[in-house]
Amino acid sequence: MAVLSGSSAGIGPIHRFFSSNGAIVLSGTNSFTDDNILPTGSQVTYVSYDSQRTISSTASNPAAISASNSTATGTASTTSSPRGTTQAVTLLAGSVGLITQSIINGTVTLGPNTTVASTSASASSTTSTVLNTQPCNNYPEFCERKYSNITEVCAHNSPFVKAGNAASNQNVPVLNQLDDGIRMLQGQTHYENNTLFYCHTSCSLLNAGTMEAYLATVASWVRTHPYDVVTILIGNADFIGVGNYTAPIQASGLGPYLYEPPYIPMKLNDWPTLSEMILTQKRVVLFMDYNADQTTVPYIMDEFSQLWETPFSPTNVSFPCNTQRPPGLDRNQSLERMYMANHNLNTEVNFLGASLLLPNTAQINQTNAVSGFGSLGLMANTCTTDWNRPPNFLLVDFYDVGNGSVFEVAAQHNNVTYNRPCCGVATSAAPSHFTTPLLLAASMAALVALAALL
Repeated sequence: MAVLSGSSAGIGPIHRFFSSNGAIVLSGTNSFTDDNILPTGSQVTYVSYDSQRTISSTASNPAAISASNSTATGTASTTSSPRGTTQAVTLLAGSVGLITQSIINGTVTLGPNTTVASTSASASSTTSTVLNTQPCNNYPEFCERKYSNITEVCAHNSPFVKAGNAASNQNVPVLNQLDDGIRMLQGQTHYENNTLFYCHTSCSLLNAGTMEAYLATVASWVRTHPYDVVTILIGNADFIGVGNYTAPIQASGLGPYLYEPPYIPMKLNDWPTLSEMILTQKRVVLFMDYNADQTTVPYIMDEFSQLWETPFSPTNVSFPCNTQRPPGLDRNQSLERMYMANHNLNTEVNFLGASLLLPNTAQINQTNAVSGFGSLGLMANTCTTDWNRPPNFLLVDFYDVGNGSVFEVAAQHNNVTYNRPCCGVATSAAPSHFTTPLLLAASMAALVALAALL
């Protein structure tokens, strides 16, 4: 057994164990004493790999043709029928020609097209000429880019939309979020009475309903938006086994769209382009923070072996862009994987001896702004300077506050023009989310009652 020293102040030793499948499990049992408290205990594990494992190959799949070196004039049409919506589009498909894709109620039909205009441009975040007219994730430019080469906005605790609850993190529900341009959905799950719920800290404080119901809503949107790739990050707050998640995920209707990676772990350049994911209709990417096991459930990907995060639950308005999870990750390893900038400002509230981190709505307009101290724009610029590339995901609370400012920040780092209408129904965080004393007292009383039961 080797001991790896933590890179953050207050982190105790991290023990390194070798398992039979070649993975390295990092298990921490010491408390984190810095400002950003991380989960602790023997049940908290971080997985890394000595080498990459090949799971499958897409070479024999005619739909999975690289589009990174080709572009095309795209055509799209939509017609209504008693059975639903039919959509056809010519997408980027590589040197052998184009592939025309028709989608009827989620069923994909692929056919060849012999017209192709090749270019030498590779997928990148730099400005390039795009002849394809069908948007992928709202921008035609994204079709030829790798999934790992795009900056998307992530709705922190997406399901937690409950008027009059101080623990809410968003103003509008998930369908509005997706319509507005959110392409990563994060949420914390809890396991109660053999059922998975989306709950904030505890189901006594905020219960947003079952995981299955929420994902069914997402699946309905995915089914009717065949040119969009959506990422879901599952917070496994109770550290339960990954097998508990398969039933609600499959029952939700997401199953046909779930992406299964060819390698474990996926490095930065291993990811397919959005057009490849769209052509195969494997366009829902699932990550889970703790206890994922890709050899058992390949479509639930382990987050921290493929994606790192900046400080978790930040209360520091300067928003540093250093790696925090997984702990002990060196710079070279960090450069080989995607990363998420956590930009959801919190404030600590104490009540009757209990404490709780709640969204800092008093500063939300500046937190979500394009520029200025404490802004999302400044953090994204800092990250880009520190790591020589923008974040892949920008995690925010109340994304709709700022009239699209969070999407403008993402667009600037994608070198595209943001001109979509935004957002939802709100222009500022409602005072009832945070500042009402009676509401805050009620929320804290629920937390105290929960603590008394533990």
